[in-house]
Amino acid sequence: MNILLTGATGFVGHRMLQVMKSDEYWRVTAAARQSLSTPGVCSALVGHIDGHTAWQDILSGQQVVIHAAGRAHMAAGSQPASITEYREVNVEGTVNLARQAAAAGVERFVFISSIGVNGSHNQHPFTETDTPSPVGPYAISKWEAEQALWRIQRDTGMEVVIIRPPLVYGPNAPGNFGALVRWVERGVPLPLGAVHNQRTLVARDNLVDLVLTCARHPAAANQLFLAGDDEDLSTTDLLKGVAQAAGRPSRLVPVPASVLMFGASLLGRRAMAQRLLGSLQVDIQKARHLLGWAPPVSVAQGLNACFV
Repeated sequence: MNILLTGATGFVGHRMLQVMKSDEYWRVTAAARQSLSTPGVCSALVGHIDGHTAWQDILSGQQVVIHAAGRAHMAAGSQPASITEYREVNVEGTVNLARQAAAAGVERFVFISSIGVNGSHNQHPFTETDTPSPVGPYAISKWEAEQALWRIQRDTGMEVVIIRPPLVYGPNAPGNFGALVRWVERGVPLPLGAVHNQRTLVARDNLVDLVLTCARHPAAANQLFLAGDDEDLSTTDLLKGVAQAAGRPSRLVPVPASVLMFGASLLGRRAMAQRLLGSLQVDIQKARHLLGWAPPVSVAQGLNACFV
């Protein structure tokens, strides 16, 4: 199958490229903003992704597009991006690519969105039928891109598949998970020993497996799927699992979550505290039933892979 992968140098895209390269079923063209030196892979250098990026030459002969590129959450300490900046890449860039893909005869467009489209926390596991409730410019831009893709699907007939993952973890993961790993590795005592929330995460290899299943499974056409691991974890259990995988002691101080939330609110860090203390569960039954998919990697295996 001829497939164009965008974001091939990103955290998820790079791993996806490695997996496809090892399987003769995929004939992949990897699009990235910097040169790739991956033997056996056709690469295409693209500049900034926005509403004006030219994709025509790269799309010729492609059957499927996996769009993993996008403006992600900003790194800690960096200047927050505006909704306009997120829209430029995540909405306008996605719409532009999808329209050109449809015009080039691409059969299926797989878009990696975000569970943030469903919301930032919940009391019951999110499903694909929930009313979207995106919070923040990143999640809003992903939701707007999703709506535009469904319009393009109706107008052109090109198949669309949308996947919403929660926090993705794996070796050298960016963002909050990477920060947690560094804290544990340094032996920093953390006041997170009594957090009894429930959160669904997704190991990078599990997300890659679901994306590639959606790229070729007939039943995935014009469907939305939520991604996740088989097991939900509290923040306390996650940190214990990270420590065990790293071979380090878990230095967790049992401070009540209500106390932590109050302190974070006083410091203007309520949103960050919500991500650590609140629950966010995801129901992956639709992918199980419709695609026959199950996460191939357990949570323990996923965490251990971070330290191999």
